[in-house]
Amino acid sequence: MATTSISGASFSHDEKNILFSSNESGIFNVYSIPVGGGKPVALTKSTVDSHYAVSYFRHDDRVLFTRDKGGDEQNHLYVRELDGTEKDLTPGEKLKAAFAGWSQDGNAFYVQTNERDPKYFDLYRYDAKTYERSLLYKTESSLRPVDVSRDGKWIALDKPNTTADSDIYLYNVASQETKHITPHQGTASYNTATFDPASSKLFFTSNDGGEFTSLRTYDLASGKVSEHEKARWDVMGTDFSHNGRFRITPINHDGTIVLRIVEGGQEKPLPLPKLEGGEMRGATFSDSGNLLAFYVNGDRSPSNLFVYDLRAKKLNQLTRSLNKEIDAADLVEAEVVRFKSFDGVEIPSIFLKPKGASLTNRVPAVVFVHGGPGGQTRRGYNPLFQYLANNGYAVLGINNRGSSGYGKTFYTADDGKHGREPLWDCVEAKTYLASLGYIDPDRIGIMGGSYGGYMTLAALAFRPEAFKVGIDIFGVSNWVRTLESIPPYWEAQRKALYAEIGDPVKDKEFLIETSPLFHAKHIRKPLMVIQGKNDPRVIKPESDEIVEAVKKNQVPVEYVVFDDEGHGFSKKKNQIEANGKMVEFLDKYLKPGLPQAK
Repeated sequence: MATTSISGASFSHDEKNILFSSNESGIFNVYSIPVGGGKPVALTKSTVDSHYAVSYFRHDDRVLFTRDKGGDEQNHLYVRELDGTEKDLTPGEKLKAAFAGWSQDGNAFYVQTNERDPKYFDLYRYDAKTYERSLLYKTESSLRPVDVSRDGKWIALDKPNTTADSDIYLYNVASQETKHITPHQGTASYNTATFDPASSKLFFTSNDGGEFTSLRTYDLASGKVSEHEKARWDVMGTDFSHNGRFRITPINHDGTIVLRIVEGGQEKPLPLPKLEGGEMRGATFSDSGNLLAFYVNGDRSPSNLFVYDLRAKKLNQLTRSLNKEIDAADLVEAEVVRFKSFDGVEIPSIFLKPKGASLTNRVPAVVFVHGGPGGQTRRGYNPLFQYLANNGYAVLGINNRGSSGYGKTFYTADDGKHGREPLWDCVEAKTYLASLGYIDPDRIGIMGGSYGGYMTLAALAFRPEAFKVGIDIFGVSNWVRTLESIPPYWEAQRKALYAEIGDPVKDKEFLIETSPLFHAKHIRKPLMVIQGKNDPRVIKPESDEIVEAVKKNQVPVEYVVFDDEGHGFSKKKNQIEANGKMVEFLDKYLKPGLPQAK
């Protein structure tokens, strides 16, 4: 867990440095590192709240970054001036703000903030010198501004209808007219990717007419829609380099992110250096297009930042994130596995087999359920998974029905069925694990975060015979309260969540039926609950009450609360403490020679 996590990449205006975020100090701060290599320089030095790099300014070395307070997700946007002083560009209480891109000339940038109305994010244009701002788009419905064309004449707006159905609208800045450009029949997702460099087309993704999303274009002049790029899997979006010469497209290829980079009008694949130990992620070009920054991430290799000089054909590795005390050979390579569920539906999963597991040395296992509900467990470096495997646990990162990345039908297969069919997939995972021969079927637990935490509680309450132990991390126990307490700034997604999970008024009876809190009397297996005190999504009473209810059953319950976290871990010390307690808990109930759960 002492491995460093890093993310983000922004070139300085002179292309000599790269801005990124790192938790090397134990908490995320903003760093700069020379493109030729060297020691990273900390530009922020917080010991309390995580700071995340956003971007260098386009014409000087000022820096934009964001932070919240203790994980409350009320992010503000800050500027670090040339003299090192910091200024809040979005001051105020109980507001959330986000950077929304640069103007083409770099003399302005865009910011979204919900300061006017907690439900909606308005779009502002900030002057890059004076920070004076003007309102560019006032949001008064579930339409959400996503991208501004390079000529500043158009704004693309996304509108979620359900979690699987969405639309795109175009706003004409001059005429202030809004046009719906994606009318369709049936369920289909339409999501903005970007405008082209000439501001003549809007690139977007859609799965209308098929299972997987492809990249399509809308001609701003004629309204013509064309398919531009497709794959056997979901095309996740696309983006152009600043000079318009290159286009980068990520594809969700069976649980692995694969990048396609093409060059010029003919869109020829860009020749890239051979990489070892992982896949390219998060690629970004310098303004000139001469340098490409990207991360390499693999199952046994945490993200490392690289720079490739396209003229000199030279590759520089700038960071080495893996803890020096760890030998990568001791880590486990993940594999994609599939098993048939109770009704024949194939369930894809990411599996880690601990070293030493064999038919004569059977090991315990955990089924890990991702968040979402429409999330996905993917391949790549996962410190918790490696930590569990290193402690002798097989890990099955299940992508139960309702997970993204496997087609529209699979994604919508859990709608209105939470606590039932998706849960039964997790129970069937036990059968699959037992069939491998080197896993002890009597020593299998379940764990997960957020929605995965809900699934853990649901498993213990609704299928109490299935798993020997459960670990709930920031999980929902009462759907009625969680859906009623959705943060105001989720207004655009609120109705979509109601459609998928249930309306707390209309479907209250069903939500009570599928909420573990109201069935806690059935929980008989040891439970660990981990909660962030400042969590705005799954509020602390969700965990308080399930812990109190399960304790009445005379069942072992361990409750761990972090006063300085929200929905997830932002501080390394907390992550280390939580993961250590998880393994101690699992060891207590799933390892031989120690008391076993009955």
